[in-house]
Amino acid sequence: GLYKQLPHADFEFVSANYDFSNTLMDTHVKPYKVFNKEGVKIGVFGLGIELDGLVIKEQYKETKYLDPIGIAQDMSRILKEEHKCDLIICLSHLGYYYKNSPDTVSDLVLARATKDIDLIIGGHTHTFLPKPTIEKNLVGENVLVNQVGCYGLYLGKVDFYFNRDKTKAAEGTTIIV
Repeated sequence: GLYKQLPHADFEFVSANYDFSNTLMDTHVKPYKVFNKEGVKIGVFGLGIELDGLVIKEQYKETKYLDPIGIAQDMSRILKEEHKCDLIICLSHLGYYYKNSPDTVSDLVLARATKDIDLIIGGHTHTFLPKPTIEKNLVGENVLVNQVGCYGLYLGKVDFYFNRDKTKAAEGTTIIV
């Protein structure tokens, strides 16, 4: 499983809504990471899909799934208020949107139900978007939601531009690899 791949990774794993207590992954996964790039603080956190019914229990054992919307609110608050991040990114494996089940937690539902997230980079549903979708969050601010299909065929590119007062603008596109 994933634990055996840890020695091969030259990056840290972030996942905020899985409780890995009492599992091999405990202490190997952090809920978020903060990067400093040219004076801009970027907070990144991860969210995963409900494992029950998708993965056999013996694969995830005692891993507990936590409400992604509540966790996202906590993570974005911590990153915004405590770490003073200028940009907050959610790496999501919740799925873009479930048309036949619109209340199921997905990237679009997450964007609308939270605040302070600037960008959701999604996966799971293999949705191809030629450019990011713009959703309004709880307080009417824009959230970019992007997903670029599957199998590494496309690369998503999102640029954020910051003014001196840290106000920001963004644009995105999809590139064929």
